[in-house]
Amino acid sequence: MKIQGQIVDIQNNRIYKGEITLQTGKIVSIEEKEHDVNHYILPGFVDAHIHIESSMLVPSEFAKLAVTHGTVATVSDPHEIANVLGVKGVEFMIENGKQTPFKFNFGAPSCVPATAFESAGAIIDSNDIKALMENPDIKYLAEMMNYPGVLFDDPEVLEKIAWAKRNNKPIDGHAPGLRGDDVTKYISEGISTDHECFSYEEALEKLQKGMKIIIREGSAAKNFEALIGLLPEHYENMMFCSDDKHPDDLMISHINALCARAIEKGMDVYKVLQVACINPVKHYNLDVGLLNVGDAADFIVVEDLKDFEVLQTYIDGKLVFDEGKTLIEDVTFQNLNSFNANMKSVNDFRFESSTEKIRVIECLDGELITNEMVTEASKENGNLVSNTKTDVLKMTVVNRYQNQKPAIAFIKNFGLKEGAIASSVGHDSHNIIAVGVDDESICRAVNEIIEVKGGICAVGKSREKTVALPVAGIMSDKDGETIGREYAELDKMSKEMGCTLNAPYMSLSFMALLVIPSLKLSDKGLFNGKEFKFTSLEVN
Repeated sequence: MKIQGQIVDIQNNRIYKGEITLQTGKIVSIEEKEHDVNHYILPGFVDAHIHIESSMLVPSEFAKLAVTHGTVATVSDPHEIANVLGVKGVEFMIENGKQTPFKFNFGAPSCVPATAFESAGAIIDSNDIKALMENPDIKYLAEMMNYPGVLFDDPEVLEKIAWAKRNNKPIDGHAPGLRGDDVTKYISEGISTDHECFSYEEALEKLQKGMKIIIREGSAAKNFEALIGLLPEHYENMMFCSDDKHPDDLMISHINALCARAIEKGMDVYKVLQVACINPVKHYNLDVGLLNVGDAADFIVVEDLKDFEVLQTYIDGKLVFDEGKTLIEDVTFQNLNSFNANMKSVNDFRFESSTEKIRVIECLDGELITNEMVTEASKENGNLVSNTKTDVLKMTVVNRYQNQKPAIAFIKNFGLKEGAIASSVGHDSHNIIAVGVDDESICRAVNEIIEVKGGICAVGKSREKTVALPVAGIMSDKDGETIGREYAELDKMSKEMGCTLNAPYMSLSFMALLVIPSLKLSDKGLFNGKEFKFTSLEVN
């Protein structure tokens, strides 16, 4: 097979008219040749850090959407399903992904559960990490979220890191806000990347100390604008990622959109494409072609180098996207799950108190971090309740793995004026998380999730809508376009109920992520992420 176009040679900073010859999935020759084809040929895009589960799609369905945007590979941390099903969940992701031509590169989840302050469905200890690190299908040790464990030399944490080093596999970081001597020690343990930088200054310090920085632009956390200014000088040590990408967003764009935004800012196209295409392959030692003779034939054809509208995507020489259609075939698979919670009653969500003031989680749109506020308590018959006038709403996290009393907190900036929204996508343990204007609505929403054994839902005054997620309670067994459309309808409904957040369900899912400061809620109670300990809802 021969393909002509304007060949983008990123590593040598040149573009020339040429012809690529493919044979048995490899590039056997690249020749300069005059022709009338004006489309551009370049290496495929790589998402350098993503949780496939956040798309609510199994890997084989994720691939169908990703290739439409020129993505040929991902560096994927399966810790979402691992928190539900353990190593069995990781194996499910690997095997499902293998049945497509797309190049998934899974890591070994380093923090399952993420902390000891929440209830997860499984544990992955250092012995499990040893076995995973010896598996050739595992490419790296996934994000080390337990940075306190690194800083204080926790033996189990250091043993996990040691197994990665013994197998010569990279170690991903996760250290939001870590600076100074602390980040120096963190890096000294061999941790090589971070996708959690919220400021230019934080990212610059980590770059100067030898880390590679991954610019994240997902459905909830968006750090592109804060960090993109570092790219012109530090492009050799930067990558792009989504981290978490909901299905409706994945239908629209992926890494291609970040390239377009960087070019719009006047940045050098070769530097931008090195970040998007080259750096992840080299850092993680991926089996992904970079448009060289002898490489796997992984490349894309785009309309131009401004908008990066993808015309064709090739993986191992196979055309997987063409003329607006994905050519990846369906894969059959078995639904795995772990869901043991019983239906709840309205009384389960009462919080009896005489306190005058309460701690409140302040949700920040487009950020995973939260603030801690103290505000006046609203009460009815001794029960702490939501206050829609001040937008301080009741929130709950309900253990999905066993029957426990729901944990209660309050949150600001969701903006709901009626009903409740709920989800069993609650990072990282994936318990049920809900926010609502009254206890009755919260209870209805939680029970809807329990009834379908996992999903996302909205419960309003006169209507209810649920998207079931029967695979581990976090992924659909439907195709990407269907789940993307259903999710978009649910997102729209939540906003019609008053929610003012850009991505309500994505933001909701991170309100139980204890490793991101300042204030979060686990199924065991309100948690101070700065001091890494539980705190009280009531303020005396």
